[in-house]
Amino acid sequence: MKPQPTKPSAPQRLLSLDALRGFDMLFIMGFAGLVVALCKLRPGDFSAWMSAQMGHAAWDGFFHHDTIFPLFLFIAGISFPFSLAKQRGKGLGERSIRLKVIRRGLTLVVLGLVYNGLFNLDFATLRLPSVLGRIGLAWMFAALLFTHFGVRTRIAIAAAVLVGYGLLLQFTTAPDAAGAGPLTEAGNIVGYIDRTIMPAHLYGGRGFDPEGLLSTLPAIVTAMLGMFTGEFVRRSEEQVPSSRKALWMAAGAVVMLALALGLNPLQPINKKLWTPAFVFAAGAYSLGMFALFYYIIDVRQWRRWTGFFRVIGVNSITIYMIQRIVRVSYTSEFFFGGLGSKFSPEVAAVIFSAGYITVCWLLLWFLDRKKIYLKV
Repeated sequence: MKPQPTKPSAPQRLLSLDALRGFDMLFIMGFAGLVVALCKLRPGDFSAWMSAQMGHAAWDGFFHHDTIFPLFLFIAGISFPFSLAKQRGKGLGERSIRLKVIRRGLTLVVLGLVYNGLFNLDFATLRLPSVLGRIGLAWMFAALLFTHFGVRTRIAIAAAVLVGYGLLLQFTTAPDAAGAGPLTEAGNIVGYIDRTIMPAHLYGGRGFDPEGLLSTLPAIVTAMLGMFTGEFVRRSEEQVPSSRKALWMAAGAVVMLALALGLNPLQPINKKLWTPAFVFAAGAYSLGMFALFYYIIDVRQWRRWTGFFRVIGVNSITIYMIQRIVRVSYTSEFFFGGLGSKFSPEVAAVIFSAGYITVCWLLLWFLDRKKIYLKV
């Protein structure tokens, strides 16, 4: 009897990705507020530093809260090579794959508009840029490049984008900001383009939007870095031991950190401009965290602790949108308000913050048990 050919095994879902995504979203889900509340119980230099890390840098600089957005985009990039291999394994054509990529990217743009208040029907001042919109566009363009070009070409494209964007920032000043430097909030070309194209639709009406049009270009590179990582992990599955892959990724994080520190004196690390130095700083953090989670969870198989984070990670868009649409704080107040009232305001703030996280997590746990996921 002639043996039947075996089908190639489907790419395995990396538990480390879901756990890391959950860890990342936990800070958006109220953990940053809990850290600040805890720090207020014990004032001091370390508490002040830690509290500052739970917010964004005012302009130049790099705080922990500045890592949340690019890490999410980086993780989305890591997932794509696995998703693409799975789709191709099912016989899906390249045209259908690219249409799915475009549909997903544009869906995220629409969800970003919903988050910004689309249903208020105030179209004259509706903020058009958004976090979800940038994720959608950056991921979409990076994914389309991934399906069209090989590794070397994509590396060249990423380098060209960073060099070109960096030079444009450095040597082009906004024409409407006389006397301001090109890297200041008033004088940068990124804000000028947004003010020219959509002046009434920017964040806070300040004439500058941190998720504007031009700065989406380097964000595409952030997504590409994630895709390079996912491609490395997937393609080297047989040739390279998993522990060595984790080591190489950690080494890559060190290299990117060195690039960020080297560029910082020339052009500061700045999330709002998404400078090339920020791309490398955020890339170093993202790759380093993924290497750590990958080693602990997928290499050493230490997985029991991951359930808490996985529940968040598999429904990350859900919790992001729910917190905007539903006043979770009311539910938290209902269940934990009485307990909080028995303590000082400082302790009550800790109780309310922990209660808020608990309510959000239990909702996600319920959805996970029912296999309900918001897939874009």
